[in-house]
Amino acid sequence: MSADDLLSFLDRSGIDYRRCDHPAVYTVEEAARLVPPLPGAKTKNLFLRDKPGRRHFLVCVPAAKQVELRTLSDVIGCGRLSFGSADRLMARLGVEPGAVTLFAVFNDPGRTVELCVDEALWAHAAFQFHPLVNTGTLVVSREAVTRFLELIGCPLRVIAVPGQAP
Repeated sequence: MSADDLLSFLDRSGIDYRRCDHPAVYTVEEAARLVPPLPGAKTKNLFLRDKPGRRHFLVCVPAAKQVELRTLSDVIGCGRLSFGSADRLMARLGVEPGAVTLFAVFNDPGRTVELCVDEALWAHAAFQFHPLVNTGTLVVSREAVTRFLELIGCPLRVIAVPGQAP
């Protein structure tokens, strides 16, 4: 589904958000330069897979956090983790690299991707996520995210993602 489909769903569901359009951003560094100052925690969203490629994960962390993948696999309870390919990303979450976002679970009706959010991120009252494209950012409250996930039937695991903020 498209960004317009997502926004229509949020509107129909009464889920509040603030939208900001901006030039395309592909990295946290580009977002820092090109996205105007907005409220809410800036995020980094990682699409990962286990070594056999049977399990896939969407891991959301604070933007500045450097994630330790070796240790994260133990926390999640799977074998070695690596980044999923662009083809896997499109097939499972319907987004392109640079547009990975918590909202991409909207495009995973079979719930084949496990959603994990870092407890340090989840402690914030609001977040910044792309609306399925990297030319926009939505600011949403934790309550709005919770409602969105409930409506689409997507379980959320809040975990302590190992890593460091620079």
